[in-house]
Amino acid sequence: MKAVYPGTFDPVTYGHIDLMRRGTEVFSELVVAVAANPRKNPMFSLETRVNFVAEATADIPNITIIPFETLLVDFAREIGAKVILKGLRAISDFEHELQMSLINRRLAPDVETVFMMPSEEFSYISSSLIKEIASLGGNTGEMTPEQVGELLKERLTK
Repeated sequence: MKAVYPGTFDPVTYGHIDLMRRGTEVFSELVVAVAANPRKNPMFSLETRVNFVAEATADIPNITIIPFETLLVDFAREIGAKVILKGLRAISDFEHELQMSLINRRLAPDVETVFMMPSEEFSYISSSLIKEIASLGGNTGEMTPEQVGELLKERLTK
C-alpha cells in the first residue's frame, strides 16, 4: 500500500526522517510530499527542501520525494496513495492534525489518515525550534542532517 507523508520540511529534521524510515517499514511505498505552502513563508526554497529530503533519505529504497502545490487529498489521489501519514509529537499537535484529518476525510473519504509518533529521542524536535537554535548560534547537529545545519547557520547568523 502506498502512503504519502506531507510536510513543509523547512527544514527537515531527524524527527521527520525517523517517521520516513518507520513509514517505509509499514507501507510498501512512501511518497514524501514537500509542500510549496507559501502561506508558511518558508526559509528555504521548495527545490532546496526537496534536495534536503532526498539527500537525507537516499539510503531508503521504497521512498520517493515529490513537491506539490495542490490540496493534499487531490495529490494523494493523483499518485494513487490510500493513506496520509502524519506525525504527532504532543497533544498540541493532535488537535490541529485531528481537524485536518476530518476535513481530508470529508473531501476524500477513500483516503485514510494514519498517525505515528516519532521515536522518543526525536519527540522534542520541531523545525521552528531548530531555526531558533540556529539563529542564536546553537548547534543543531543532533537534530538535523549536517548540510541542513550548515545552511541554517549560514543564513541565520549573518
